[in-house]
Amino acid sequence: MTLSVELYWSFRSPYSYLATPRLVEMEREYDLAIEVRPVYPLAVRSGDFFEKQNPLWIPYLLRDTYRIAEMLGLPYRWPRPDPVVVDPATRAAVPNQPHIHRLTRLGCAAAEAGRGLSFLYEVSRLLWSGRVDNWHEGDHLAQAAHRAGLDLTDLDAKIAADPDKYEAIVQSNQKAHQQAGHWGVPTCVFEGEPFFGQDRLDVLLWRLKQRGLKNR
Repeated sequence: MTLSVELYWSFRSPYSYLATPRLVEMEREYDLAIEVRPVYPLAVRSGDFFEKQNPLWIPYLLRDTYRIAEMLGLPYRWPRPDPVVVDPATRAAVPNQPHIHRLTRLGCAAAEAGRGLSFLYEVSRLLWSGRVDNWHEGDHLAQAAHRAGLDLTDLDAKIAADPDKYEAIVQSNQKAHQQAGHWGVPTCVFEGEPFFGQDRLDVLLWRLKQRGLKNR
């Protein structure tokens, strides 16, 4: 029987980017279905999140993510532009966000079309690999969607036709994420048990194998 895992994931999370290639490989290697449930980043969900953090939090995050990327052999650079526009004085997200709502709703539409994980993989690689500046311009997103087996124009049209539906999906994902027992991303949930962080994928795999996970 195919086992199923819910994946709570954010387009602004470097740890989500770093985890995604291994999740793709897990789904390819094992009889496993990963249900993608995109959420807004904490900077948007909780406007004062960064104000509450120790000043050392961001420097450590940058050091940690760069070394994990090096260890995994993944190209890595903070996206240009940042998917979340922040006030440099407070580090809080500004009210009118030009990118993150579209990206997150596109992730939901891709999941609805059955290509969620492929879309996260391609778009996160576009944003975080450092190979492209101004990822939001030209046909960069369209090409990423195409590599994922999707048409960006069709996805945007579905969202434009019913934006409330896709916003409701995001909000439902965020509620389910919290109810599962965590707030950070990436969080995988299997049989109600949360596994937070890219460094818990081995623990998740161990649990899945306990429950009879088989190779494809």
